[in-house]
Amino acid sequence: MLPAQTNDVLELDELWSYFHRRDNKLWNWIALCRRTRQVVAYVCGDRNSETCTDLRCRIPDAYSELETCSDYWSSYAEVFDPDTHQSVGKHTGLTNHVERFNATARHRLGRLTRKTLSFSKTKKNHEAVLHAFILQYNHEVRQKYETRPI
Repeated sequence: MLPAQTNDVLELDELWSYFHRRDNKLWNWIALCRRTRQVVAYVCGDRNSETCTDLRCRIPDAYSELETCSDYWSSYAEVFDPDTHQSVGKHTGLTNHVERFNATARHRLGRLTRKTLSFSKTKKNHEAVLHAFILQYNHEVRQKYETRPI
C-alpha cells in the first residue's frame, strides 16, 4: 500500500450483497484513499455501528487521523471523529471515487451484481473473493499511480 500523506482524504461507503440466499444480507464497508485510489480497509457485516466501528479499527494507523467523507448513514457520524468526518450527499462529488470502486466491483464480481445467479455459499467464501479482488485492484491501481507522469 502506498504511504499516507497529511492531505489525504478517506472516502467511506458500503455496498450491499448476500451469501447463500437473499435473506442473508451482507454489507461490504470500504475505506478508499482519494489520492491513491487504493482500498485501505474493508469489512463485511451488518449495516450497523458495530461493523462501522470494525471498519474504523481496520484502518491502518498512518491513515487513521485523516479526514473522512461518507454519505449520511448515521453509523459514520456515530463512529468517526466529528472534527475530521464530513457527511455529504452524492451531488457534492466528494465520494465519487469510492462510488466508482463499488461500480467496478459490481461489474467485475458476479457475486456483487444485484440480480445474479452467482453467489457465495458462505460468508467466509464471500469475504475471500472480496479480499482477492481488493488485492488485485490495489495492485492495478498502484501500478497506474507509480507510472503516471508528475
